[in-house]
Amino acid sequence: MMQNNSFTIERTYHAPVEKVWHAITNKDAMKQWYFDLADFKPEIGFEFQFYGQGKEGEPYLHLCKITEVIKEKKLTYSWRYEGYDGISFVSFELSASGDTTTLKLTHEGLETFPVTANNAFAKQNFAEGWTYLIGTGLAKFIDG
Repeated sequence: MMQNNSFTIERTYHAPVEKVWHAITNKDAMKQWYFDLADFKPEIGFEFQFYGQGKEGEPYLHLCKITEVIKEKKLTYSWRYEGYDGISFVSFELSASGDTTTLKLTHEGLETFPVTANNAFAKQNFAEGWTYLIGTGLAKFIDG
């Protein structure tokens, strides 16, 4: 679902909130569905970075800093790119209901990124990426 300046996706997993929280905050778990991070700590102020690829294989260094942590409820971090203007924020919000956990991911501030010749920072690219990561990658990891 696209909003003015953000992308939001919501998925419900048949797993307890502790398992979903572990999947989004443990670097060894994250490597299996997200990106292979050198280090990750769910602590305010913790900075991490990773390379991701554009549609044509071009590398982009992602620079992130954790801005909010509420254990097993919410994780937010800034998301920007080395060498490019703009800063956005990614939030994972968890809500437990019995044996299931709903994850709502919101990526705000996409409009702050520059328009490039290859449209690397187009909202549609973020939508496709998050839909795959949250809808397919994380689901397989949690169910696996």
